Amino acid sequence: MADAARDTFVVGLRNAHAMEIQARELMERQSERLDEYPEVKAKVTAHLQETNEQLNRLEKCLEACGESTSSLKDTTQSVMANMMAMAHSVAGDEILKNTFANNAFENFEIAAYKSLLTLCGAAGAPEAKPLLEASLKEEQRMAAWIDSNVEKVTMEYLTHQRQAA
Repeated sequence: MADAARDTFVVGLRNAHAMEIQARELMERQSERLDEYPEVKAKVTAHLQETNEQLNRLEKCLEACGESTSSLKDTTQSVMANMMAMAHSVAGDEILKNTFANNAFENFEIAAYKSLLTLCGAAGAPEAKPLLEASLKEEQRMAAWIDSNVEKVTMEYLTHQRQAA
């Protein structure tokens, strides 16, 4: 049982690392195009810094297990993030599409960290718990911010559309 839990935990850590690589790429591309939405840009930029810390935490967790990241998973997720960002960038309502996608992505990240936290004990990795809890809290804060700002971003978009007309 312990081996299965540890194996599942390590795969989960690698998946979470690739997930955060994808998040970083998405936020980097988005932040380049958010000048008309300074509050969103500030929040994305701040969360980008948190994401870099989350990557460091995941790497520490993997190192503590005697493991490393998956270059294949990281590269695949990076490519996917850049393709998604390019697809949204040509849409007139890019800010709305990004807001909806970010809302979903943050909740995906929350679920991933909750799963990893559930595995810590069974995997024999209790030292990972505070690191993963810190990342979970950051994701929960970002998800709550996005959720509480959907209407505001939508109305700001509408204002920009009216000004452009």
